[in-house]
Amino acid sequence: MDTLAKAMGELIRAQRKARGVSQDALALACNIDRSYMGRIERGEVNITVEKLYRIASELACDPSCLLPLLSKL
Repeated sequence: MDTLAKAMGELIRAQRKARGVSQDALALACNIDRSYMGRIERGEVNITVEKLYRIASELACDPSCLLPLLSKL
């Protein structure tokens, strides 16, 4: 599993949970398949910049909040 994708997935999951949004609701709002959203959060896929911005927008955060610091990888 890619370390960067896994770290990003963990940040997305943390932001989603902090806002009390279910994975299903986030996937629906972002027009992303529910199972694909799960794969994103588990770090099993590398997402496009477009999807990153869509997710950040729905979570009402800056996309940079969902990017892991390279120094922590």
